[in-house]
Amino acid sequence: MKISNLLFLITLTAFFSCKQPEKQHEPMAVLDTPLTVPISLEEHAKRLHDSIITIDTHNDIDVKNFTKDHNYTKDLDTQVNLPKMEKGGLDVSWMIVYTGQGELTPTGYQAAYANAMAKFTAIQKLCEEYAPQRIELALNSKDVRRIVRKGKKVAMIGVENAYPIGTDIKNIEKFYKLGARYMSLAHNGHSQLSDSNTGELDGIWLHNGLSDMGKKAVAEMNRLGIMIDISHPSKEAIKQMIALSKAPVIASHSSARALCNHSRNLDDELLDLVKQNGGVVQTVAFGAYLNEAKNDNFVKARQSLYWKVGDSLGISILSRDSIRKLDDMNRKAYFAKFETVQKAAEPKLEKIKSEMDLVNVSDFVNHIDYLVNKIGVEHVGISSDFDGGGGISGWDDASESLNVTVELLKRGYSDKEIAGFWGENLLRVMDEVQEVSRKLK
Repeated sequence: MKISNLLFLITLTAFFSCKQPEKQHEPMAVLDTPLTVPISLEEHAKRLHDSIITIDTHNDIDVKNFTKDHNYTKDLDTQVNLPKMEKGGLDVSWMIVYTGQGELTPTGYQAAYANAMAKFTAIQKLCEEYAPQRIELALNSKDVRRIVRKGKKVAMIGVENAYPIGTDIKNIEKFYKLGARYMSLAHNGHSQLSDSNTGELDGIWLHNGLSDMGKKAVAEMNRLGIMIDISHPSKEAIKQMIALSKAPVIASHSSARALCNHSRNLDDELLDLVKQNGGVVQTVAFGAYLNEAKNDNFVKARQSLYWKVGDSLGISILSRDSIRKLDDMNRKAYFAKFETVQKAAEPKLEKIKSEMDLVNVSDFVNHIDYLVNKIGVEHVGISSDFDGGGGISGWDDASESLNVTVELLKRGYSDKEIAGFWGENLLRVMDEVQEVSRKLK
């Protein structure tokens, strides 16, 4: 054997026998490197997910899925859990402490606070008792990067509707200490702090934007380092928040109103204000906020099916307004019956889906395109609203997250831009919010 050939074999053997370095998940260190060998978009997406941090900023939770024997370590019938995150290459789930809007009374505030505390406790138990080796709670961007480097999934906490703080502004700090790093001041219905986007339906407003307490809440969130979420409040309330805030804001799950005229979406005026503020809009995979016509056609077909199946089972299907009027006990009883209807209808519903033009990943990325053209790549992010009504054809749970990246690659976005959408833009805002907090303190 020639000496040159022998040296080549020795070198080759040494290369393959060496232990390869552990994946470091430091975003953008390997981005935009030309690929010397052509690969499929799917393979490109997988490699990209291995090298960047992927964040979904809005996933609702149900405390019944956070018990010792029934939790996210298993592939539950939920759109987000650890197995689905692992399959889809999703690193970070913002788990939501959501409270529906109730009466602005001491009794209402007490119930809302109890609901919020139960959800904080559920997330804490998942991270500290049930799956500490697989998921950890992060409080800042350094935590996120550290946890991902260890190969674990990341939980973060957002508060959807500040109604649970009641009339005590000090409760915001309590929520901060429990891990909350963003909060919206209203949901569907006016809170004690802010008007909701739902006021557009009847033209009735409670505060004409923010209440005095809501304005104090903005200052308190700035002081603590909690990102202000503008996804549910009214337009006037959002404008006031941006004007008052000393830090960038986020829309944790909203899309572009120019493409889908829903009050939950942001119009061009608000988008321009978010850009000037330095914030980020997390485009949401919620059918009703992406393509109104497609979504309405499917909802009508599904509702008609549920009525038929419900009638055959002797179960009456109630409207949303009727459900809202039920007390907690009767509402739970109704949903238990409704689940029976859903399961019975599932085969026929799948057939309907296969025959209809559903809201899909392409519709979702159309909104990303619009936002990028309107306010720039650094102000756009990704969210799903999974387990809270979100989910579209192609991205119906966390296991399908790669499909979003594939569509972004098809549209010609660079690796660096996609890294921004999936997490870097949001982490940048969080860093700036916490820097404002440090200065204020």
